[in-house]
Amino acid sequence: MPEYRRILLDGYPSQVERVGDSLIAGDGRSARAEDAVHLAPVTPTKIICIHLNYHSRVAEFMTKLPPAPTYFHKPVNALTSHKSHVVRPNGCEWLNYEGEIAIVIGKTCRNVSPADAADYIAGYSVANDYGLHDFRDTDAGSMLRVKGSDTLCPVGPGLLTDWDFRGKRIQTIVNGEVKQDATTDEMEWDMHYIVADIARTITLVPGDILLSGTPACSRPVAPGDVVTVQVEGLGALTNTIVSGPAPIRDDVGAQPSSSEEVQSTAKGGDWEFRGVRAPRGPGAQHYESTVEEG
Repeated sequence: MPEYRRILLDGYPSQVERVGDSLIAGDGRSARAEDAVHLAPVTPTKIICIHLNYHSRVAEFMTKLPPAPTYFHKPVNALTSHKSHVVRPNGCEWLNYEGEIAIVIGKTCRNVSPADAADYIAGYSVANDYGLHDFRDTDAGSMLRVKGSDTLCPVGPGLLTDWDFRGKRIQTIVNGEVKQDATTDEMEWDMHYIVADIARTITLVPGDILLSGTPACSRPVAPGDVVTVQVEGLGALTNTIVSGPAPIRDDVGAQPSSSEEVQSTAKGGDWEFRGVRAPRGPGAQHYESTVEEG
């Protein structure tokens, strides 16, 4: 199964193919996979993410899926790579992992059917759709800072071009302990459906990334934690959480918060308010305000 990566090879961004433990460039130069400085495997013009898709995540939030998927956008500046640091800004405390699978577009795609969508997919990669929930109260539904802050979208280590997404196991492991554990059979909407749905009104171009959702048990991580997302047949994406060198500026904008809403999302099924609030229903306003998750 071909696997392509992008690394710094002698200081220059290079596409390489993985052959065993080696990464080999088109001109014959090579590097050990373990030693290489990885880049994200593609350079997208956009990163689009589905809110809810895995049934275990829906059950965790005591809600129902909407009739059709909904999405949010991560700015491309959030993109980072395998073995890179993920920054939790100083003054924030609710940074959550979300292990996911990335769909990578291979050719320009607009108004295609789910049956034809596979022809427009270059391949798949591993992703972690981090959320900085400290800004959940201030983003007014946009998820811009929650999901779009710098470094909150590691993808990698490689792009596999011949991978069947059906029935594959996905796990998130924090400091050696499995935290998320599911299979893609939990997904309500599969990869082909997601591509076709978005491409009805948004032209997708080569390199664009679509994130396909996370299972239950997204929880906060802290500086020093090592987080690995492992997907059967795709490999493992590992990142270390670090603290930002400076606090969030307090002379402009809304400040990070730790409200009931913030904690209810960050803590999932473990949050302390769960016993005193009514179960969350499928209504549009309630859905938008409480479960805007990948």
